[in-house]
Amino acid sequence: MDSQDLIRAALAGLIALGATQAAAQMTAPAAGTEKCYGISKAGQNDCASGSHACSGQAKKDKDPSDWKMVATGTCTKLGGKTKAPEAKKS
Repeated sequence: MDSQDLIRAALAGLIALGATQAAAQMTAPAAGTEKCYGISKAGQNDCASGSHACSGQAKKDKDPSDWKMVATGTCTKLGGKTKAPEAKKS
């Protein structure tokens, strides 16, 4: 196996990992959980928002468009909101 084959195998593995994570995020939320907007820390959001494509890409703490999954009923106690913010009109 030469270096080109190793690079191809590594890239294929990364693509497969990304596809697996994307599929997992598209499934229904676990029972007893809800999305909570505005509580995640930078780099610790659970999925996409209006400013990026996926989890772990939040740029700042408590961005109102980023969310995390939390136990049902705890979101507002944490200072978050259970509804996404309205999209800004241009």
